[in-house]
Amino acid sequence: MNRFSPALVPLLLLLLLAPFAAQAETLTDQTIRSFISSLETLQGMESEFDEMTEDFPAEKGERGGEMPDMSRIFSSSIERMKGHDLYNRLEDVVEQHGFANPESWAKTGDRIFQAWSALEMGEQSNTMNQEMAKAMEEINNNPHMSEAQKQQMRDMMGGAMSAMETASNAPEADKRALRPHLDALRSATNANTTD
Repeated sequence: MNRFSPALVPLLLLLLLAPFAAQAETLTDQTIRSFISSLETLQGMESEFDEMTEDFPAEKGERGGEMPDMSRIFSSSIERMKGHDLYNRLEDVVEQHGFANPESWAKTGDRIFQAWSALEMGEQSNTMNQEMAKAMEEINNNPHMSEAQKQQMRDMMGGAMSAMETASNAPEADKRALRPHLDALRSATNANTTD
């Protein structure tokens, strides 16, 4: 006689479907502004992050020829920071900017980065694909490289191609939401400056 009350069934369904609804949620102007504002605050802590990252375990691909998973660039960084004092500092900053925790901030960052990459590559994607295919052909036909060197180069090119593919899968709604914020995002990340 342990049957669910009929009134509880809709509530249980709502709770079960909540994670899927959160993922489908579009990026809002306020969320994007909050994320960019948090990046600007974190810029002031850049030297601390640089010092602390020496203690972090390297992600697969950071020391080898592969590129890190660009679809989870913020989330994977947060995972590596857990248990470190800097994680607590980051937690304070992101909560001050309206995020529930570093993980939700990182998921938002992953989506923003993916949409940003898609927008930046936009018209250039066909040209980039052609250039990568040409580079891959040159690698394969290079008589001055060993097979191991060729494989390392192919792995690196594969990572870059994977990053492009990830960016091309960014939801249209995310790209639309981010478009008005591109200048602010570039400014917050110094993406429009050269060293």
